[in-house]
Amino acid sequence: MLNWTSFCRTVLALFLLLVASPALTASQKDIAEGPVSIEADSITYDEEEGTLHAAGKVMITFPRGFLKADTVMFSRSTNMALAEGQVLVHSDQDVLEGEKVFFNVVTKIGTATDGKIYIALSHLHIKAEKIEKKGEATYRCQNATITTCDGKNPDWRIAGSDLDVTIDGYGVLKHGRFLTGDVPVFYMPYFVFPAKTKRQSGFLPPLLSFSPDRDGTDVELPFFWAISEWADATFYQRYMEKRGYKQGVEFRYFLSPETFGTLYADYIIDRYWVTKPDEWVSRDWQGDRNRWSFYLNHETNLGSGFSLRSDIRHVSDHWYFRDFSSYNYYLSNYSQSGETRFRRVSFLGNESLGSLNSTVRLTKDWSLYNLTALVSHTDDFTTSDNKATLQAYPVVTLAGFRQPLFKSPLQLEFNATYVNFYREEGQRGHLWELNPTLYLPMKLGPYAQATALAGFRGSVWERTDSGTNMDTEDKYGNRQVYPLGASLSTEFNRVFVVGSPEKVGIEKIKHEIRPEIYYNYNYIPKNESQERGPDFLTRYGFQNSLTYSLTNTLVSRSRSADGKVSYQQMMRLMLAQTYNILETTREVTGINGDIRRPLSDVTVELDLTPIPNFSLYARNVYSVNYSDWPASNYSMTVFDNRGDHLSVGYLNTKTLGYNVKQTVLEELNLFLKASVTSSLDAIYILRKNLLDRKTIESTYGIKYSKQCWSVELRVSSMENYMLVMAYFSLLGLGGSPVPLPGSGLFSF
Repeated sequence: MLNWTSFCRTVLALFLLLVASPALTASQKDIAEGPVSIEADSITYDEEEGTLHAAGKVMITFPRGFLKADTVMFSRSTNMALAEGQVLVHSDQDVLEGEKVFFNVVTKIGTATDGKIYIALSHLHIKAEKIEKKGEATYRCQNATITTCDGKNPDWRIAGSDLDVTIDGYGVLKHGRFLTGDVPVFYMPYFVFPAKTKRQSGFLPPLLSFSPDRDGTDVELPFFWAISEWADATFYQRYMEKRGYKQGVEFRYFLSPETFGTLYADYIIDRYWVTKPDEWVSRDWQGDRNRWSFYLNHETNLGSGFSLRSDIRHVSDHWYFRDFSSYNYYLSNYSQSGETRFRRVSFLGNESLGSLNSTVRLTKDWSLYNLTALVSHTDDFTTSDNKATLQAYPVVTLAGFRQPLFKSPLQLEFNATYVNFYREEGQRGHLWELNPTLYLPMKLGPYAQATALAGFRGSVWERTDSGTNMDTEDKYGNRQVYPLGASLSTEFNRVFVVGSPEKVGIEKIKHEIRPEIYYNYNYIPKNESQERGPDFLTRYGFQNSLTYSLTNTLVSRSRSADGKVSYQQMMRLMLAQTYNILETTREVTGINGDIRRPLSDVTVELDLTPIPNFSLYARNVYSVNYSDWPASNYSMTVFDNRGDHLSVGYLNTKTLGYNVKQTVLEELNLFLKASVTSSLDAIYILRKNLLDRKTIESTYGIKYSKQCWSVELRVSSMENYMLVMAYFSLLGLGGSPVPLPGSGLFSF
């Protein structure tokens, strides 16, 4: 009689040790605790021999996987298991195949004939005539090939006589040949590759570029180090022929969802000598220079409403980003939104960067209040040194959000601020400010809303520098400003039914018009007090003005194929203008066109997204006094589901005045990616200074991608140099490191 309890235990042990896939060894205990079942055309158990025989379409299922074979035999006396005939083992997403698998369930040593191993996370296929399992996670293969390409005829593979693989470690291939199809390309006597099922250390894809007039041959080879489950580091080894050896390191940590950060630093002894008198600040470097950069982004939630965030950026000199603008860590990790935890560089680190700001911020939040202590430091790259740059540390602000004042209809919000202004050269000192504001919101029937406000802004300052203009400037002083105002707004809307709720697509479109009027008045009892104040005191002028705005919006309601409803703002058009009442009574001279101009420029904002694949944004200003556009900024993006992408940006700025009409900025930015085929992309980038008729950047590139490899080549012509960049990647053998928890990044 078959002992079913002993049978199930035996089958479980057999299954666990037959599986030579990498995922099993890491979770063996978990699998052993789950249910196991066996199906076959026939199952027999020989009690005298102590052997179990299963034959005919054998299927053993277990948590997260299964085993298939034509026959399975297990001997309790020798602890040997044998599966024959189209053996197939799935564990999680990993796979082991072979014609014959022979295994010792105690020593965990065995062999597979005509075997294949698939490691899912690194997308690695290993095929060999004979696979020996030497230990719990160690394999030796004879006459083996490796590839990350799917299919029977991979685009590339690496073949060798001997292969040793350690799961969650590396593989070593001896006497290897790199083949494309069946054609050998080059010989590799010794090749090391990652065989990972979790975050592991290893080299990332190299980057190769060439600029004959600037850096010469430029090669960077990053190395990723998985320190632990909560920390990793990337070492950037970069050689620039004309500059030297640049070393960089990035350290990322994720202690918890409330505490994480990124630290980066690099260093180079730059041997590129340069003399350039025509930059923002001239320089004459006739010798080697120590150059470096430092970046720290840290955020932690301290509990009880306290949080700390640091954004520290510092470089060795004013020209760091101008000299390393071809590519650098900061450009690679730039993020405009900053939503990704480990990608928070908020500035474009290129030649146009004029300053760099560092902050450390400690905050305490309540439901209706916020206390912030801030330290801020600015590096100004447009000056010869930073001695006259005004720094603010600390800045302490207590803010009270708008809230009802006791049980009255009034609402109160306030700000109280202390700032210590410091610099080595120039005026410095202390500033205290208090700014409470009272609001009275009112509903004027069902169609309009109004709000009246009255506030106070009091400032007290003290200068701590010795000063040279004390006869015209006060060492101590105070200033009071009383802002008064009111607003009136209403809304008109109509919903247009354009489709059926039963059909996919747009059902309705809502058109809304919102006109608003604002009145602002500033009363300053003693204006001369602020005129005699220090230069770090923000001046507030007399104000008596009316501002109108008119906003049009179109919002669509759509239904998808699965019945889900979504909303999209298809269009937003806003017009705004101010009428300066003070200007109507100003005394005029009539000289050089000095006349009263109470109407300000008209601000025009347009956001147009009629379909998900198209967007147009405009931020323009029209001068009614000089009948021209002092600012015209456009940005358009078009893309399709094939991967084609077009982005165009245009900027134009003019200085307008009496007999003055001068364009000071005119720029065109273009990015185009065309999917020529499913595998080939063509890229074109253009940055053009239309005012001076200069091309800042012109880049041509192609990217060829297959399922398991890609190659990209870019040729860039900059204003003062030329750059050639090449990037080659094999899937699974080069790519981004596996992200830390919560990073929001994905990789191979």
